[in-house]
Amino acid sequence: MLPILRWAGSKRKLLPRLLPFWGDGYERYIEPFAGSAALFFSIQPRQAILNDVNRELVFSLRQIRKSAEDVYKLSKSYIPNSETFYRLRATVPKSLGPVERAARFVFLNRYCFNGLYRTNQAGLFNVPFASTGTGGLPPWEQFAAAAKLLRRSRIRCEDFEKLVFRHVREGDFVYLDPPYAVGNRRVFRQYDSRSFGIDDLRRLGRVLEEIDRRRAHFVVSYAYCREGLQVLSTWRTSRVYTQRNISGFARHRGVAAELIATNIDKANRHTEKS
Repeated sequence: MLPILRWAGSKRKLLPRLLPFWGDGYERYIEPFAGSAALFFSIQPRQAILNDVNRELVFSLRQIRKSAEDVYKLSKSYIPNSETFYRLRATVPKSLGPVERAARFVFLNRYCFNGLYRTNQAGLFNVPFASTGTGGLPPWEQFAAAAKLLRRSRIRCEDFEKLVFRHVREGDFVYLDPPYAVGNRRVFRQYDSRSFGIDDLRRLGRVLEEIDRRRAHFVVSYAYCREGLQVLSTWRTSRVYTQRNISGFARHRGVAAELIATNIDKANRHTEKS
């Protein structure tokens, strides 16, 4: 199943390398940095915890889970042009009812430039309209199937470290796809300047130790870079290549190296460090 949201940095193209880590023996799927949750929708686990610090994303996923048809119908009723886009973008989300707020998010996500989520200093969404290349809203059948799958999930909005320490238990499968903090520079898929930095990358290292201590399994995908290697090289690592479209224009698409780290022994399915 494809995700219903577009998301810069989505791991859809990396799925063939991620899916083999999953197996029937896992009790729950946990994703602390959900975004569009491409791996979650592909795996379709029986139980899941999805988490993200993006409050509008979390609010909308919860509302889709609760009232998928209402959210979809309203999203579909909006005329997909720049006038509608900028009118909705200028609307303060908290001034809207639950269905309207979620429909606004879905519409802006599907028709914004390159699936980005970026805010200004006031915390307001400020990504421009994309006149082409967005693909529009997914069909109702896909939207309804996604809502059904979300009803198997707990949807949280908290810090990734707190989520792991509160919820992860033995037998869980944890997939972590944090924003990239390369040299503490902001990169294209960060929500805002507070999103994820080098200190958070170090915290990620401690989180992985805790997941392993609890006899749960994890997979991390990250930029292949010096900072990532410093934190993740303790574990089984591999370098993979995927197409990345940072700027949103075809002429700037290229193949980028990504780092995958895990405590999973795919032969024996038990935790063991390299």
